[in-house]
Amino acid sequence: MRRAGCYSNLRDGEGSGGRGGGLSIPNLITLGRILLVPVVVWAIASGEMRFAFLLFLVAAISDAVDGFLAKRFGMTTELGAYLDPLADKVLIVSIYLTLGFAGNIPRWIVILVVSRDIMIVGAILLSWLVDKPVTVKPLMVSKLNTAVQIIYAGLVLASFGFALDTGWLLTLVMALVAVLTLLSVGFYVAEWVRHMNEAEAGH
Repeated sequence: MRRAGCYSNLRDGEGSGGRGGGLSIPNLITLGRILLVPVVVWAIASGEMRFAFLLFLVAAISDAVDGFLAKRFGMTTELGAYLDPLADKVLIVSIYLTLGFAGNIPRWIVILVVSRDIMIVGAILLSWLVDKPVTVKPLMVSKLNTAVQIIYAGLVLASFGFALDTGWLLTLVMALVAVLTLLSVGFYVAEWVRHMNEAEAGH
């Protein structure tokens, strides 16, 4: 998935070659992924973990497909640049929150993952409010963090849905999620502080 750049203005390759904000085929696929979110949440809350995993797999495949179509056939749009990361983040946050409330994953990891996104969005909004808008660029650590978050969610759903013994692997991946989430927050905060200081000095 490409949600690693979810706070940047443009999806990879969607800046200069974009074709406005129309509902292209990739955008429709992305909208379909957003519509899957409440169904996945219902499946997890109802204990239908196998169904939830299959829906999660469909969402992952759809993300790869819309990205391929957008780049391969020049269907990139500015709307897609915002829709795609939004769909990815809504899916991830919703799954983590539901798994946490259902007691399938530790709540501290849910708080950590969700708090990271709240902090980043809050920092961006604050920079706008003080008339010092910042464009947050996707960092490598953020891309790794998102990938590991997805792997962890998939492993949890698969382990409950198919009764897989993934104890040590789940623990390892969860630890990686925690470490990469904290590193991501640190890098983004440092970048935000640098931007605000430069903006202040420019005045």
